[in-house]
Amino acid sequence: MKRSPLHERHLALDARMVEFAGWRMPIQYAGIAAEHRAVREKAGVFDISHMGEFEVRGAGACDWLNSMLTNDCSVLEKGEGQYTILLNEKGGVIDDLIAYRVDEERFFLVVNAAKIQEDREWLRAHGAADAELLDRSDEFGALAVQGPESARLWNEIAPGHPLPPRNGIRVGEDGSILCRTGYTGEDGFELFAPSDAIGEWFDRLLAAGAAPCGLGARDTLRLEKCYPLNGSDLNPERTPLEAGLGFCVKLDKTGGFVGDEALRAQKAAGPASRLRAIVLTGKAPPLRQGYEVLDEEGETVLGTLASGTLSPSLGKGIGMAYLPASSTPPGTPLSVSIRGKIYPAEVVKKPFL
Repeated sequence: MKRSPLHERHLALDARMVEFAGWRMPIQYAGIAAEHRAVREKAGVFDISHMGEFEVRGAGACDWLNSMLTNDCSVLEKGEGQYTILLNEKGGVIDDLIAYRVDEERFFLVVNAAKIQEDREWLRAHGAADAELLDRSDEFGALAVQGPESARLWNEIAPGHPLPPRNGIRVGEDGSILCRTGYTGEDGFELFAPSDAIGEWFDRLLAAGAAPCGLGARDTLRLEKCYPLNGSDLNPERTPLEAGLGFCVKLDKTGGFVGDEALRAQKAAGPASRLRAIVLTGKAPPLRQGYEVLDEEGETVLGTLASGTLSPSLGKGIGMAYLPASSTPPGTPLSVSIRGKIYPAEVVKKPFL
């Protein structure tokens, strides 16, 4: 099992450690609810050193990435990034990622931890002679600083080095990479630095007032905003159109991309299923992945929860599930089976918060 460059610091902070995507990572420090509130109200810092980092460079870098990813990287100016998706031939999701344009012939990709090897092998199997893919994942440690005070914290620990604009990227002379992105719905940034340097950044952020946060709060924060989790809400059997991610699928871009034919057919017919947001409407245990979602009467199974949790902000159970598209618009009453009992729920408009 891999360890973050910050592993010893997590232990010193009495973090509860768990296995995640082959890594030993902190799930919580003071508690999920407290860490969740810290991000919504002030600022928290997450260790995201398990994430993967690829570099693509060469004269054909942009055209090749456009043939592999759903979004259109040709519209990116130097220093800009975008959310995008890597698909299989059937239009199913291999990974969702962020692609940044560092300069005309150089791109930086941030991929999910559990998908590093699969992404690398899939991309190289469809490689282009005029584009080179480098897996730089082992070079970096990484931090995500999120919350309304995140910009203040950065200005305090790095005066004279302003944050890039939203979804922007800046490469530092020290080899660090600063991105104005995140996975919580709050303002923030992600910092990728050489593994032997990330610890100092972590210490400085804590000293400036950032609360250390674990994977538990990262999950509740992202789910309140209906951000999908790869491997749960996204998988190779589901398309981005079913997941409600059509905004980053550019079917009209020149040359097309792997999986686009399947998406064209699905778009023409209309997806049979949609990833719906579900909230419990009465007192009930928290929602969890795998619970059955049924009709209002509790007689017919419509789907299973892909994600579920107790929302610290709302005080209610929330989740997402793939349900029949035509019969489950927002406002549809449902029920959820939790340990053999049926509890009332409702489809709501995304996001929850």
